[in-house]
Amino acid sequence: MSFKESSTIELKRSWQDSYLSTLSAFANSEGGTMYIGIEDNRAVVGISNSKKLLEDLPNKILSKLGIIAVIHLERLDSKEIIKIGIDKMDVPISCNGRYYVRAGSTTQELNGKELTRFLVSKSFSNWDEYPVANSDISDIDLVTLKKFKNLARHRMPLVDTQVAPADFLAKLNLMEGSHVRRAGILLFGKNVKKYFTSAFIRIGKFDSNNTLISMDTIDGNLFEQIERCMESLKNKYLMIKTQIDGLYRKEALEFPELVLREAITNAVVHREYIGAHIQIKIFPYTMIIWSEGGLPSPLTVNDLKVIHPSRPRNELIADVFFKAGLIETWGHGTLKMVEICKAEGFREPVYTEEFGGFAVKLSKDMLDISSLSRFNLNERQVKSLNHLKEKIKISNKQYQQLNGVSKGTATKELTSMVNDGLLEKTGTRGAGTFYRLHAQYR
Repeated sequence: MSFKESSTIELKRSWQDSYLSTLSAFANSEGGTMYIGIEDNRAVVGISNSKKLLEDLPNKILSKLGIIAVIHLERLDSKEIIKIGIDKMDVPISCNGRYYVRAGSTTQELNGKELTRFLVSKSFSNWDEYPVANSDISDIDLVTLKKFKNLARHRMPLVDTQVAPADFLAKLNLMEGSHVRRAGILLFGKNVKKYFTSAFIRIGKFDSNNTLISMDTIDGNLFEQIERCMESLKNKYLMIKTQIDGLYRKEALEFPELVLREAITNAVVHREYIGAHIQIKIFPYTMIIWSEGGLPSPLTVNDLKVIHPSRPRNELIADVFFKAGLIETWGHGTLKMVEICKAEGFREPVYTEEFGGFAVKLSKDMLDISSLSRFNLNERQVKSLNHLKEKIKISNKQYQQLNGVSKGTATKELTSMVNDGLLEKTGTRGAGTFYRLHAQYR
């Protein structure tokens, strides 16, 4: 039998009561097994007090942790060892009033925000369902509530605009007695940051050297945050492009407006509110919208570009936005963003889990005609750049064949694009030399 410590296996030479914290960590994680009588280096040393341990351990684990362990006496290398099996538990298991989880082969105590997240995840309630202490209907912004009623008419056709605010919020399951639930404060609150200090959006604009140029903080309830954020992006951060569509002039943002609204709405609806604020970073050719909290298990970033189920982290918030017609409940939002970007000539959005949160990266086609106009390029060079959008690299010989030019002309034109920062050159001479798009254009 081979033993190796991991997230589900722990080896101990002998029993100590302090190891109860490890058993609680197993219960709070994926379950696990502790072997008593085996060294960390996997050497089997056995135990001499197996009878007493078999009598004491079940009662000790039950009284301290409140769980029933599966305990067996086994023989290994002619020596007695004890095997303690702990199942994963659906409820949080404490040890002496503290909570532990497994991280790799170590046991870690939970504190602060991580402890709060853990307890909520084990409570069978969503974070946004809990009532806010000391809150009442006076915390609600009646103007926002009225706007919501107007938006919700098509999905709540029997909505009564004359119902008292507290009764209306109760219909939306946003009240618990006289207190407003967290979702209610976030959705309709007059002063959201009074209760939730990180419930805001910060926008920052950066140059190509990652130097901050300007910054704004967007406050308010969630409905206000989305509208104020969109207005700020339109009026200050994203240039308006004028396009000719047939006989008409049409103005458009640097990034598709519907995609921006969808990404920002998703961020405020699905983020973890135990953690950092939403951050929007704008660079010359890209834009990143980051929010606290990864994807709910078992969703992965790859699932977001195919039909997938909706798994809202904040059920009450999502339900109100659905009733307002601002989101769907079928998990189609990320697919819609992909479709719009493709239709409007932008790269597909990139979805990633990073820094403990979820990010949407939007990118312009940096090699479109308007972007390339600042370079003195001929048609052959533009043709080659478009070729490299589909191909990884191009050699001097391939450039010659693609454009019907001599080796000298190919060398001159490729070198010019390297000097302009459009291409990167790999190799120095001969058949091993290739050109590819510069990293910022890939």
